Amino acid sequence: MRLYRLVRWFVRWCLSIFFRQIEVVGEEHIPAEGEGAVVFAGNHPNSLIDPALVIAFSGRIVHFAAKDVLFRSAAFRPILAALGAVPVRRRMDHPDGKLDNASMFDQLFEVLAGGRAVGIFPEGISHDASQLAPLKTGAARIAAGVASRHPDCKVRIIPVGLNYGRRRHFRSSVLIRFGEPIELDEATLERHEDDPRAECRAITEQIDLSLRGLTINAEDWQTIRLLDTARRLYQPKGASLEARVELAQRFTNAYRDVADADDVRQAMGALALYDARLSLVGMRDRDLRRSFRTRDILARFYLNVVRVILWMPLAVPGFVLHAPLAIAARWLGWNLSPRKDVIATSKLVAGFALLALCYLFLIAVVAVFIGPLVALLLAPLLPLSGYATLRVLERYAAARSLTLSTLRFVRFRDEVRALRTERERLRRQVIDVVRRHLPDDMAPLFLDQALDSVGISESQ
Repeated sequence: MRLYRLVRWFVRWCLSIFFRQIEVVGEEHIPAEGEGAVVFAGNHPNSLIDPALVIAFSGRIVHFAAKDVLFRSAAFRPILAALGAVPVRRRMDHPDGKLDNASMFDQLFEVLAGGRAVGIFPEGISHDASQLAPLKTGAARIAAGVASRHPDCKVRIIPVGLNYGRRRHFRSSVLIRFGEPIELDEATLERHEDDPRAECRAITEQIDLSLRGLTINAEDWQTIRLLDTARRLYQPKGASLEARVELAQRFTNAYRDVADADDVRQAMGALALYDARLSLVGMRDRDLRRSFRTRDILARFYLNVVRVILWMPLAVPGFVLHAPLAIAARWLGWNLSPRKDVIATSKLVAGFALLALCYLFLIAVVAVFIGPLVALLLAPLLPLSGYATLRVLERYAAARSLTLSTLRFVRFRDEVRALRTERERLRRQVIDVVRRHLPDDMAPLFLDQALDSVGISESQ
C-alpha cells in the first residue's frame, strides 16, 4: 500500500492547493486502520473531487467503486489502479448492454472482509441539484452482504456530508462531515436474511436520514441563496466554517415546516429585495460590515501591499509561468466539461496535468542546456514560485476588493447607508423569526448572542 499512500499524499496536496480552506469534523467516528471494516457513504455533488476528499482526509485506505468508463481513460486508469478502485457497470453508461456487477460486489466484499474500507455514493451519479437525489441501495447491499457472508466481520456505515462553498471555483472552501456510524446489529442481519430487499431499503433510509443531517438541502437554489442571506445576517462575526454550515443546514431544514407562515414569507420577500439592492450597487453583504474609515482602509490596504512585496521576488517569474496555465485550466474546465458538476474536477485535473508537463519540460531543458545541478536546484523553486504567485494574487484580490468596495461606498454613499440601515432592520427581523419558530427539539445556536446584539429579550 505504499503506492496508495504516495498517491493519497499527492491527492491531498493537490486539494490543499485547489481549496483555500478544508475543514474536517467527525473524525472521531472513524475507526483507525485495522480496527474494523467501514463503508463510507457520501453525497455526490462534485464528481471526482468527492472521492478524492474522502481518500485524502478519512485517515483510512478507501477502495471506491468507480464507473467502468473511467478505466478507459489513459489519465485516470493508473490513478484508479493505484487507489484500488473497483469498476462498476451502470445502466446509464451501458443502456443496451447486460449489467453484471457480481464481480464488483465480490471484490468489495473481499476488501471489507479484510477489515479495510470501501467508499460509495448512494445517489449513483454526481449532480448539481440543490438537494440529495433518491438513494440507491448499493451501500446497504454491500454492508449487509459482507456481514452475512462473514459473520465475524463487523461493518460500520459512516455517512459523509460534503459541503462546498463555491464548488466550481478555485480557492473556495469545503467542509467534510463524518457522521455517527450506522451499526448493523444481529436483528438487522436477521431481517436481511429473511427479506434482503426490504432490509436494504430500510438501511438506505437510515443513510438518507443521516446524510440529510450532514448536508444542506432545499427545493431550489433560490431558496438556498435567500436562506444563506438570512444565515449571514444571523450569525456572529468570526463564526467557523462548521458553524456556518450548521446554521445553513438548520435554516433550510426548519424552513420547510414554516415556509407558509406570514412572518416567514414577509422575511423572505424582504431578503430578496435586499439582495437585489446589493446587486444594483455591486456590493455584497460582507461589504456592509466593513469599516470605511480612512484609517482602517489604509491599514488593511498597506498590510496587503506588504505581503505582496514579501512574496514578489518569487512571484514575478512564477506569474509568467503559472498565469497562462491557470487561464488554460479555467478555460478547459468551463468549456470542455460535459456537465456543471464536473467543472471543478476538470479544472483540477487540467491544471495539475499542465503544471506537471510544464515543470518537467523546464527541468529537462535546463538539465540539457545548463546542467543537471542547476536543474536539481530549479526543481523545488518551481512549485515555490507557484505558491508565491498564489499568495500574491490572493493579496491582490483582497486589495482590489477593498478598493472597489471603498469606491462604491463613496459613489453610492447614501444608498450604502440606507442598505446598512436595512441590514440592521433585517437582522432584527430574521432573529425575531428564528426566536419564534425555533423547533422545540432543536438546541439554539448563537441565539443569545443574536438577541443581545439587537436588543431583543427572550420574554418579548
